[in-house]
Amino acid sequence: MHRIGLLGGMSWHSTVQYYRGLNTAVADARGGHASAPLLIDSADFAEIRALQVADRWETAGDVLAAAAQRLVAGGAEALAIATNLMHKVAPAVEASVDVPLIHIADAVAQEARLAGHGTLGILGTARTMQDDFYRARLAAHGIDVVVPDPETCRTLDRWIFDELTQGHFTDPARSDFLAAMTALQARGADAVVLGCTEIGILIPPAEAPMPALDSVDAHVSVLSRFCLRGELPAASRAAPVAG
Repeated sequence: MHRIGLLGGMSWHSTVQYYRGLNTAVADARGGHASAPLLIDSADFAEIRALQVADRWETAGDVLAAAAQRLVAGGAEALAIATNLMHKVAPAVEASVDVPLIHIADAVAQEARLAGHGTLGILGTARTMQDDFYRARLAAHGIDVVVPDPETCRTLDRWIFDELTQGHFTDPARSDFLAAMTALQARGADAVVLGCTEIGILIPPAEAPMPALDSVDAHVSVLSRFCLRGELPAASRAAPVAG
């Protein structure tokens, strides 16, 4: 199998989901005592969050690039950032190492196309919903994108950082996310991306009022195929994988 390096801890609540999902996928595929060969560099999210709030994205990129280098030095054959928002600094991570970074938006796009979805509503942090780093990546796969209005973006962003990333999952937050899904569907989205890795804990896809793609599930699905077969999604093929 191929070893994956996870840049985790942002937040650790979703990193747990990655660890469980990858090991479950490998155990299901291989049987017996099989589990996923993983390396995890788990950040102190308080430090990362301070950089986000201060808009110090270059420094944040340097922090994740250093973590990526540690993972590669430890034997990782591919990397994954176990959060949506920090893919804003994915180019810095990619430039720092000579192994592929398996991008979460590529995974989401692949799962969306397989399910026949062409217009995705995005729910996540304000930057994930509004900045180009995520929307443009989906658009490169031929996916149309719908995002909430600015006030809804601010509301969901507050729920994410005031509650979800701290391990709190409440009914008021759930109500606002469900309402946002309904509004996106009314504006033409045929599925919604749970584009913050903690949203799927708050609202499992089966409980959504419309087809929902959990970004963690999509990412884990693609990562498990790399782990088992060395297979990369289309937009990540720049760096070849041996044997």
